[in-house]
Amino acid sequence: MDTLTALQELIDVVKKLRSPDGGCPWDLEQTPESLTPYVIEEAYEVIDAIKSGDKNHVVEELGDLLLQVVMQAQIFGESGEFTLKEVAQGITQKLIRRHPHVFGDVSVQNVDEVNQNWDKIKADEKGESSSDSQKLTNKFSDYNRKFPPLIATMKISKKAADVGFEWDDIDGVWEKYEEELGEFKHALAEETPQRQQEELGDMLFSLLQLARWNNLDPSEALQGTNKRFIQRFKVMESFAKRPLSEYSLVELEALWQQAKKELKNSYE
Repeated sequence: MDTLTALQELIDVVKKLRSPDGGCPWDLEQTPESLTPYVIEEAYEVIDAIKSGDKNHVVEELGDLLLQVVMQAQIFGESGEFTLKEVAQGITQKLIRRHPHVFGDVSVQNVDEVNQNWDKIKADEKGESSSDSQKLTNKFSDYNRKFPPLIATMKISKKAADVGFEWDDIDGVWEKYEEELGEFKHALAEETPQRQQEELGDMLFSLLQLARWNNLDPSEALQGTNKRFIQRFKVMESFAKRPLSEYSLVELEALWQQAKKELKNSYE
């Protein structure tokens, strides 16, 4: 089976799932909005599969992500808005337009020139003036709208630093974090939930600057912590002789420390 035949088979299966005549009740209930969490979930699962190095897992997860694209196109097609054909044509033409050094007669010397051309063409497509396309606030808004908060914060702060809006040294970053931590503590003690939320955001933003200054990836760091927590909790459960809910906090802490020791010994 060639690629186009395989893709058409997937399209036909999704169409059948959405058919009022013998389709799947769950699939028929879905809307573009209800499927949004699955798009995000499947994208993250693709990333996890790639990191695992298991090519079969990558194939499976890419298939799940492709399903979300086909399903969204099918739903929009049912209302006559667009189909998968328009989706494919749109991205194909965009790639051709934004790579004039490949599909046109533009010459580039390096990746920086490729990126400059890309940004200019993108601005022209959106009808932005040259001055508008250079405004950092427009880029910041794009980052904030399109990326998860941790990634958006890193991109926004790096772009601001590129134009000189930056601390002189790491000591200044630490001072800012400690200042924001103090304001967060004060908000928790004396201010409204809204102010507490705002101060929490300010504290996290400043904490991520410490990560940026030290060339650390906060998303990777947090994901690693989550994995270690899960590993330790799994060992805790294996040590437990009864449901964890029946243990006191002191007993749970003892199990936690035992799990940490067990895992540490297994790595040595």
